[in-house]
Amino acid sequence: MDIIKISDLSKKFNGLAAVDNANFTVKEGEVLAFLGPNGAGKTTTISMLATILEPTSGTAEINGFDIIKNKSDVRKSIGVIFQDPSLDDELTACENLIFHGVMYDIKKELMEDRISELLKLVDLLERKDDLVKTFSGGMKRRLEIARGLMHHPKVLFLDEPTVGLDPQTRNHILEYIKKLNEIEHITIILTTHYMEEADKLCDRIAIIDHGKIIALDTSDSLKSLMGGDVVSLQCSEPQKLSNILKKEKWINKLKLNNNILDISVAKVEEKLVKLLEIAGKANVKINSLSLRSPTLEDVFLHLTGKSIREEEASGKDSMRLARRMWRR
Repeated sequence: MDIIKISDLSKKFNGLAAVDNANFTVKEGEVLAFLGPNGAGKTTTISMLATILEPTSGTAEINGFDIIKNKSDVRKSIGVIFQDPSLDDELTACENLIFHGVMYDIKKELMEDRISELLKLVDLLERKDDLVKTFSGGMKRRLEIARGLMHHPKVLFLDEPTVGLDPQTRNHILEYIKKLNEIEHITIILTTHYMEEADKLCDRIAIIDHGKIIALDTSDSLKSLMGGDVVSLQCSEPQKLSNILKKEKWINKLKLNNNILDISVAKVEEKLVKLLEIAGKANVKINSLSLRSPTLEDVFLHLTGKSIREEEASGKDSMRLARRMWRR
């Protein structure tokens, strides 16, 4: 069953298309990643689906409700975790969840059990009466995830859920997300510019650049676009060698990026000697050579002509949008 249906969804700011005619569906219980650099349109897409921003054109349905005509029903169907922390540091973990439960009219007799259940899920039950200002960044993120689940949403949106966290904490957060998907049977949409997050966690990945979804498939299917393993060469004259190799029919993909030549070939063991022979005949010196399986970074580079910018997201837009949502 498709729990999210999107048709020709667009959002323009001053004539600039932040999201450009998005079309896709998401099945119930699926984990989908929006993968792309900061500014690609990921957060804007989430904001429209969460009814924070109205689309310029197009339609979308969540849990059978139209995001424009049935905003209240959509909001009851979703949970949203923004990039920046939005907890009240002067309240305890339990009090933050109670506040959220009251906003969603959760019955008092059901709230205590739900709070205990969720705090146990994110390993914070023993800290339920501690002030949030004493929590680490990872603990706060886990509490935000628990808060987003208080009202039993059908869909959970996670906007860059691990930005600003250390690698160990990031891995823990990903484990919690995977666990809640299995236990709560909830559909999860997350935005990220970290390749490994999308690769490790998601059933499908939508690659977004300049507001357009340029590919949407499983990780393995996206990697198969590369046409085999990848040989990365650093050499004395990369452009010269690239021009020569373009004539070879056995090479499936060829990309020159920052003076590193990435060559995708099938049965690479058989072709490696031939590759070195061609470089030798052209008097091109090979300084280093590495062989690896294709990654999502290779796919993104192949589809867009550039790498994803590994930079910290500012989160300003998401905080502004969060405030707008709570004021409504």
